[in-house]
Amino acid sequence: MKMTTKYIALPEGVSEQQFDQAIAEFRRVLGDEHVLIKPEELAPNMKIMLPVDTSQHTPSAAILPKSVEQVQEIVAICNRYKVPVWPVSTGRNLGYGSAAPATRGQVVLDMRLMNRILEVDADLCTALVEPGVTYQQLHDYIREHDLPLWLSCPAPSAIAGPVGNSLDRGVGYTPYGEHFLFQCGMEVVMPDGDVLRTGMGSMSNSNTWQVFKWGYGPSLDGIFTQSNYGIVTKMGMWLMPAPPAFKPFLIRYPDEVDIDKIVETLRPLRIAMIIPNAVVIAHTLWEAGAFVRRSDFYQGKGSISEEAVGEIRKTHNLGAWNVYAGLYGSPEQIEVNWNIIKGAVEASGGELLTEEQVGDSPTFRYRRDLMRGDMNLQEFGLYNWRGGGGSLWFAPVSQARGSETLKQMDLAKRILGKYGFDYVGEFIVGWRDMHHVIDLLYDRTNPEETSKANACFRELIDEFAAQGYGMYRTNTAFMDKVADTYGPVKRKVNQVLKRALDPNGIIAPGKSGIYV
Repeated sequence: MKMTTKYIALPEGVSEQQFDQAIAEFRRVLGDEHVLIKPEELAPNMKIMLPVDTSQHTPSAAILPKSVEQVQEIVAICNRYKVPVWPVSTGRNLGYGSAAPATRGQVVLDMRLMNRILEVDADLCTALVEPGVTYQQLHDYIREHDLPLWLSCPAPSAIAGPVGNSLDRGVGYTPYGEHFLFQCGMEVVMPDGDVLRTGMGSMSNSNTWQVFKWGYGPSLDGIFTQSNYGIVTKMGMWLMPAPPAFKPFLIRYPDEVDIDKIVETLRPLRIAMIIPNAVVIAHTLWEAGAFVRRSDFYQGKGSISEEAVGEIRKTHNLGAWNVYAGLYGSPEQIEVNWNIIKGAVEASGGELLTEEQVGDSPTFRYRRDLMRGDMNLQEFGLYNWRGGGGSLWFAPVSQARGSETLKQMDLAKRILGKYGFDYVGEFIVGWRDMHHVIDLLYDRTNPEETSKANACFRELIDEFAAQGYGMYRTNTAFMDKVADTYGPVKRKVNQVLKRALDPNGIIAPGKSGIYV
């Protein structure tokens, strides 16, 4: 590890003198106040919840551009001095690595000052935004201008942003919840400084950039998701027209093994779009973890006992599985689909509840807000479940089959239990797939527990991959390991693209396991 007195870290292969010159040029372009090198200034870019040493993800500096032209100049400087940059939009992706770079010494390219809402078209239901725009900001804009539009946002909605979430292929909870699917058109600063506009945006004076995804020739938007091939500086997105009516509902099931029949009941309704939004199937501990402390119900060693989980269910009126979905459209449409759903749920043994029947429930309010695109931060309450600031999101994909979800739950509980951790999980039903999201919560202030969390996460990746289950996202500490599960050909093709587009490897080396 290089020793330096001026910087808390140096980029790999860059001397302090060379970095001095790069910093001087960054300051020329951005101004002194937008080039940060002091440890106290860089604290937000060093906070991680991962079970590894913070030094592995320590940045050398952070820089804050305000325009695409400044990003172009930054790229030129980085190429000149071989300085790598790690782009972030809001940097609030806490369970996946926050705003810290994947490898030590990268300069964090913090784009929060590029926060303009460039256009919102209420007729075509489109928006064009910069990376620093948050969901809260866009939500407020829609409200202030009284536009008949709804957002789709992820669970930690208010402080996250649509560009960062879509580029990491995150999800939301309205019918527009597959966020990359509803992205349309990007502006990307390439590693050589060129500005690419994807889709119809490649034409000069195009007026269809946000309405037609494909343009002409190969569609390129996808290569800029979960990658390090360019820096996205603008993104188009499709917004949902506000429906005339909305009916959220809850289905409770009493036993963990019910997950099999839950999925078998809901899959045909989801594929047929009778239920139009992503269905959330949340385990007891996921629901309770947002407002209950583990120590109030269990003080023993190892994973929480089944008796304690049962007591939480009883105390807070939760099911073993708590299923949330909604109906959108005219009252007449909703009534028809409601009757279909009611018959299917009753046949499966579930308890179907409307908003009026649920009453004043904080968990239901939280889910209802997400399903109508309103801002909420309740999910961050999970970090109080165990305490200690440790969180790892494990997110394998499953077929939407009951047998597969039961198998995944059993496998996860066995591995988590081996290391003394709790199963805090939920399934999110897309159409034919399910995202199985597990939050491995641990005490990062406890070295033994941190070491166990690292080993547990590694075993989860290995065991799930051996069963054919791939992760759809991961945190910055385990990107290489997850990339390996997708095989050598995928890694080779990713590397070929990287070498062709970014021969100096200046953009986010290590992102998704991709290097020059």
